Amino acid sequence: MSKQPYHLRVQRIDPSKNMARFYAMSIEPTLFGDTSLIRNWGRIGTHGQWRVDLFAHETQAVDHFLALLRKKRRKGYTLMRNRDGQRHA
Repeated sequence: MSKQPYHLRVQRIDPSKNMARFYAMSIEPTLFGDTSLIRNWGRIGTHGQWRVDLFAHETQAVDHFLALLRKKRRKGYTLMRNRDGQRHA
């Protein structure tokens, strides 16, 4: 597993559409030597839904992670901010 952390939280807020969504992703090793892409999404303030995708190689998980990030950015998602105003990575 790479030393590079893969954790991301983005949000899309549009008050005119009553929209307040979040999308979070991380890449983690499994107990069996595979790599998992863990996703969590939903309305801000809820626990949302979860999905775990398994990959034989970390590079496959990273490629999928980056493709999902590009898709979310095209839809207008931006990096979420911490309570102290700092952006999540």
